[in-house]
Amino acid sequence: MTATRVQPRPSILTIEPYVGGESSLPGVNRIVKLSSNEGAFGPPPAAQEAYRRAAGELHRYPDGGATVLRKALGERFGLDPARIVCGAGSDEILTMLQLAYGGEGADIVMSAHGFSMYELSARYAGSQVVKVPERNLTADVDALLAAVGPRTRLLFLANPNNPTGSLLPRAEVERLRAGLPPEVLLVLDAAYAEYVTRPDYEPGAALVDASLGRGDNVVMTRTFSKIYGLGGLRLGWCYAPPAVVDVLNRIRSPFNINEAAMVAGVAALGEADWIAQSVAHNTEWRATLTAGLEAAGIRVWPSEGNFVLADFGAPATARAADAWLRQRGLIVRAMGGYGLPACLRITVGTGEECGMVVEALGAFMREGRQGV
Repeated sequence: MTATRVQPRPSILTIEPYVGGESSLPGVNRIVKLSSNEGAFGPPPAAQEAYRRAAGELHRYPDGGATVLRKALGERFGLDPARIVCGAGSDEILTMLQLAYGGEGADIVMSAHGFSMYELSARYAGSQVVKVPERNLTADVDALLAAVGPRTRLLFLANPNNPTGSLLPRAEVERLRAGLPPEVLLVLDAAYAEYVTRPDYEPGAALVDASLGRGDNVVMTRTFSKIYGLGGLRLGWCYAPPAVVDVLNRIRSPFNINEAAMVAGVAALGEADWIAQSVAHNTEWRATLTAGLEAAGIRVWPSEGNFVLADFGAPATARAADAWLRQRGLIVRAMGGYGLPACLRITVGTGEECGMVVEALGAFMREGRQGV
């Protein structure tokens, strides 16, 4: 055997492959998966039915422009469909933005505990990643702006942020955009927008519109993977200035969205009552889960998503708590990969599932953490 002479770009070999939330445990009969921030109730009924109806047309190529889906998104959110680009999850759009605007010699800026795909896709593009310290696990606008330099091409902000759950109010996001040079693209990742109930929040569409003619340098990304329950179909979208839309349409694959995903997405957008009930459930049970964990002596960081960040104070305690939960069939997400080794991220599941977590971690704090 001879060593391979074919070598990738050096930046590719710095990438640690993304690891999704676990979904199985050996030797455990009932699994409760609370590791991937999936919707508590799965996909809406209309989306399931639309998916089934699509089965008879799977031999047909999909609409490469996602015309019907973009129109439905425009109607649902009051946006111009011509300024919407759809992707195989918002992850694909994030990667396309990195490839189009980043690359060798470019920097991307993100908060220290921002979504890991920003870093992975930046390295794929060949960019250098600048991680900026947060303040109380919340993005620090002043620190982000101070980190912007002559090589900076993109700045990514998840709002609400995953995995911390923190939120920047609208005025702070506007201040961030106002402080950026016009050649830096601000990407606002609003994957968890539907779960936010605070009045001082705006997902990013208004800021995209405000940037027109003043840099055209803001993009908002959204997903169907969370409250719409379509994570398995990989469907996301962005709203952007015309020039950015033109760039993305030049580089995306011709049929990057499959037909079944598109018809399910259109149907899900029409389930207004389902979404409202899901938001109400999340608001109620996020608070109940938080209160239950805090009563057990666990710190819970404020969250505006469909998850909470439980802080055990020490990495060893968090590992022991994770093992305790896994023994009981409860899978949550360890946060060592996000630089938060003392924390576990817990998805807000059904009422029963939240109750199981509170009961299990209450028992851990009373009995299981002894000797950690």
